[in-house]
Amino acid sequence: MDGAKILEKHREYVFPAVIYYYQEPLVPVRAEGLHVEAADGRRYLDFFGGILTVSVGHCHPRVLEKTIEQMKKLQHLSTLYPNEPMGLLAEKIAGLAPQPKREAGRMSPTEGAGARGAWEGRRPEAEDRTGPPIRWKSFFTSSGTEANEMAVLTAKVVTGTTDMIALRHSYGGRATLAVNMMGQAPWRVIPAQLPGIRHAHAPYCYRCDFGLSYPDCGLRCAKDVETLIQTETHGRIACLVAEPIMGVGGFITPPREYFQELVPIVRRYGGLFIADEVQTGWGRTGGHWNGIEHWGVVPDMLTYAKGLANGAPIGATLARAEVADGFKGLTLATFGGNPVSMAAALATIEVIEEERLLVNVETVGAHLRGRLGELAEKHRAIGDVRGMGLMQAIELVRDRRTKEPDAAVTARFLEATRRAGLLIGKGGLYGNSVRIAPPMTATKNDVDEAAKLMDCALSEATGP
Repeated sequence: MDGAKILEKHREYVFPAVIYYYQEPLVPVRAEGLHVEAADGRRYLDFFGGILTVSVGHCHPRVLEKTIEQMKKLQHLSTLYPNEPMGLLAEKIAGLAPQPKREAGRMSPTEGAGARGAWEGRRPEAEDRTGPPIRWKSFFTSSGTEANEMAVLTAKVVTGTTDMIALRHSYGGRATLAVNMMGQAPWRVIPAQLPGIRHAHAPYCYRCDFGLSYPDCGLRCAKDVETLIQTETHGRIACLVAEPIMGVGGFITPPREYFQELVPIVRRYGGLFIADEVQTGWGRTGGHWNGIEHWGVVPDMLTYAKGLANGAPIGATLARAEVADGFKGLTLATFGGNPVSMAAALATIEVIEEERLLVNVETVGAHLRGRLGELAEKHRAIGDVRGMGLMQAIELVRDRRTKEPDAAVTARFLEATRRAGLLIGKGGLYGNSVRIAPPMTATKNDVDEAAKLMDCALSEATGP
C-alpha cells in the first residue's frame, strides 16, 4: 500500500485518540541504522529512535539474527513455563544492576533507613564494597506501563500500605494507575482519581515552583516531600516513583544532589524508591547502564522497557531480592518472559557491550550538548538546554527573560525539521520542549548533520 492508503485505514479503523506527529502524518515503511524511509521514498535521519526505544539502531543485524533464530525454536509460552532466554536475561540484568559505592566517611543512600509494616527489619543496615552485593530479581512483562504497575503493586504488598508519591510533570504509562500517577493534565483522560497518589514538586530548575535558583535553592523541591508526607498521607508511604530524567516531561534533569536528598526522606517514612528507567536505562545517559547511577543512589526497584530490546515488546521490574521475596500471592504475565523478546533483549545488551556504546553515548552526547549550546547562542528562541548523554532537550520560549513557552514555534520547528529530513520529538507540559535522542550508535558526524538541519529549521520556524 502507498502512504495515502495506509493513512486511510488508520483514520477509519484506529482510535482517533491516537496522536501522530506532523500536520500530515509520516508513514515509515522500512528503516536501517539511524535512517528511516517513508512510504513516499523520502529518507530521514532519526534522532528520536521510536521514543528512545531503538537503542542500537534500526534492524541491527545481531538483534535480528538472534530474534529470528529464537522464533524458529520457541515463540511463546507465558510465565507459567520457565524458558532459557528468560532465565539468562534475568541473570544478565541482575549482573548489570546498580550496586552501592560507599565513600570514606560518607553514609550510603540507604544507611540508617528503616521501614515499618511488612518491610520492618528486612532492609540492610549498611551497604559498602566489603559487604555482600545486592541480589536482584526480575519480573517480565511486555511494556513500561506494566513494569511500573508491577513495581507499585509490589511496594504496596511489601510495605503493607497504599499511599505513594509521584512527581509533577511525570509520565508513567497508559493503564488506570499509570494515568493517575501522571503529572500532566493532557494525559490524565479520566476525571476521577485513584486514592492515595500524591504529587511532589518536580526538580524542574528552569521553571522552579518556588521561584528559586539552583544551588541557592537548598533543594527545596526534594525537602518539601517530607512536608507532603506529613500533611497529605497518614505518615507512611509505600513508594516514590521517579524517572532519573523525566522523559515525556521534556527531559527535566535533576541537580546532582537531588536524589541523595530525596530518597532518605522516602525511606524514613517506610517507602521504597522505584527508579523508572524506561527511557533512561541501558546506557542512554552515558557511562552507566542505569540513569540513576549518576546520582549515587541505589533504588529498591527499577523498571525497564523501550531500549532494553531495541523495539521488541518488553517490560521488566527489577527488585532487590528481599523485596521480590516479600511479594506474597500469585501472579503471572501472559506475554512476560516471551522467549523472542528475551532473545532480542539479550542480543541488544551484547551489542551495547561489544560496541562499547556506554562510552560512545558519553562522548557523542557531550558533542551533541556542545552543538545544542551553539544553537542556543545563535537562536534566542532556545531558553534552556538540558539532559545527559544522548538524551538532550531544548526548550523554546517567546522571551528568555519571561520564559513564556512557545508551543507554536515548537510546532513549526518540528515541521521544518521534517522537511529538512530530520526526525526529533517533543514533550513537556507546555508543548515547547524538543527531545533529541538518536540511537546510541550515533556518531559525531551524525550529530553535526542533525545540528545543521536544526539550525536551518530554527531559522525557518522563528523567521518573519
